[in-house]
Amino acid sequence: MEALAERLSGLDSYVDGAIRVVAFYDTLMRRRVDLPALARASAGLAECVAGIRLHSTGRAIRVSPEGTEASTPPSPASTTAPITLDEEEIGTVWLERPGTPDPLDDVLLDRLAIAVAAVVERYGPARTTMADPALVELVISSDSDEAARARALRLLGFAADLPIRVIAVRSRLPLDQVGGLVCPARPVKAAPLADVGVILATTVDPARFPADVRAGIGAAASPDRSWRQARSALRFTTPRQPVVRYDSLGALALLAEIPQDAARDNADVTAITRMAGSPEDLETLDAYCATGSLRRAADLLHLHHSSVARRLDQLGKALDIDLTEPTGLMRARLALTAWRLLDD
Repeated sequence: MEALAERLSGLDSYVDGAIRVVAFYDTLMRRRVDLPALARASAGLAECVAGIRLHSTGRAIRVSPEGTEASTPPSPASTTAPITLDEEEIGTVWLERPGTPDPLDDVLLDRLAIAVAAVVERYGPARTTMADPALVELVISSDSDEAARARALRLLGFAADLPIRVIAVRSRLPLDQVGGLVCPARPVKAAPLADVGVILATTVDPARFPADVRAGIGAAASPDRSWRQARSALRFTTPRQPVVRYDSLGALALLAEIPQDAARDNADVTAITRMAGSPEDLETLDAYCATGSLRRAADLLHLHHSSVARRLDQLGKALDIDLTEPTGLMRARLALTAWRLLDD
């Protein structure tokens, strides 16, 4: 390899140089080298620091031209290229060349990216956002023992020391797109499971969920417990609040534990059920319960506050609840939430 690198450094012809770079990486791929070896060979060939980072692990390999781990602080990349597999970007390769990039740097990184993708495809860990549903189910199942769960997480590409947060999602968008948006720091894996999508991630940014996506976010506890929390939080989502974190529910989470027959038999919930046939009434009550203020509810509904006051007066009579009293407002909130949880 060193001899080939020396010959490449003296080439005058760009075409000849590009052909030899391609041949160089073809040789490495035939030898089935691993990622550290690819980084060492690339750094030696480029005569500068070369780096490889996979999104699934979040960790980088940086190697100096001498073939050792780069000890200097990372410099701005002079040239970068994405690593793609199955039409998904799974990582990045780069060079840290002082000064002007070499004309062959783009060719070198293109071939390095292809070689890295081949190594990942051959040896794992799981390479794309979409994962084997059986592995994901093994991670989140309460019936899995810890050894099986740990092995499944390793196969999915999660380090043993990283906390896992589980997200339950209902979305028309592909799960890999949702996962990539809300978990920019990666690693992240996703799979459909029964009637809901599952996303496993180490970090989650709730503000990055696309519109029209419903999501419940579990706490970063054990994956099976986080999954139960995520499913419960998903039940509390509404068009006005499409993303719910379980740890933000507090005592409201207890409503999900109430047997549905008991909830249906409650007089306040029964009254909400009768009222739900009118979308206008339901929206008015929802806005008032969400804000706790007549004027703020009017702003949400884009109505004059006097119009909202008349509606609330009528709703209060239909529900047999004084909505102007704190206790009445609390009853309406609880009843509306319990009604939403029915058959969800």
